[in-house]
Amino acid sequence: MTGGDQSLTETMTWEVLESDLLSDNWAILKRSKIRVRFADGSSAEQWRETYDRGDGAVILPYDPVRRHVLLGRQFRWPAAYREDPEPWLIEAAAGVLDDASPEKRIREEAQEELGLTLTRPDFLFDLYMSPGSVTEKLHFFAAQYRADEATQRFGGLRNEGEVIEILDLPLDEALTMIVNGRIRDAKTVILLQYAALHLMPKE
Repeated sequence: MTGGDQSLTETMTWEVLESDLLSDNWAILKRSKIRVRFADGSSAEQWRETYDRGDGAVILPYDPVRRHVLLGRQFRWPAAYREDPEPWLIEAAAGVLDDASPEKRIREEAQEELGLTLTRPDFLFDLYMSPGSVTEKLHFFAAQYRADEATQRFGGLRNEGEVIEILDLPLDEALTMIVNGRIRDAKTVILLQYAALHLMPKE
C-alpha cells in the first residue's frame, strides 16, 4: 500500500441481496447475490456460490530423531473424477470438525487414519484452503512421534469406505516427492515445508 492509499477494509462494504439453497446433501451449497459498494460510491452486483462443509483440522506427525514424517495414501474421488491417472493421494491426516474442537478432532483422526495416539498436538495456524468458493478454514497441527509408535500399515474406517496406507517417510524424501509430483495435496505440502523450516531444519 502506497502513501495516502486506503485499505480495502476501509473503502469497501457489501450486503447480501438474496440467497438460494442449491444443495444440502453432504455439505451446503448456496448461491448468493451480493452488492459491493466502493469508496467512490459506485457499486456492483455479483452472483457467488459457496460450498460449506464446515471447518477441518490437519496434522503432521514428525519424528525429529530420524527426521521422518507420518502420512497416509488414500483414494480420492475428485481426483478420479478428473481422470487423474493417480487418484491415490498422499496426505497428512485430516478431517471435518463435526462440532468437535480442532484438537479433539485431530486426535481422533490421527488414531483412525494413522493408528497413532497423540499426547500433545501443537497448534500451528489457520488457513483458508480455497477461499474463492469453499468456506472451510483448516486448523493446522503438528505432533512428535517415535518409530515404535508407527507400526501400523493400514488405517481408516472401513464402515466409511476408507482404506489408508500409512507411510513412515524421511522428510527429505517427502520433500522430493513434492518436486516430482508424487505429493500433490496442498495442506500436506504446506506442512512438509513448515516442518523443513521450523520443526526439523537442517543444521
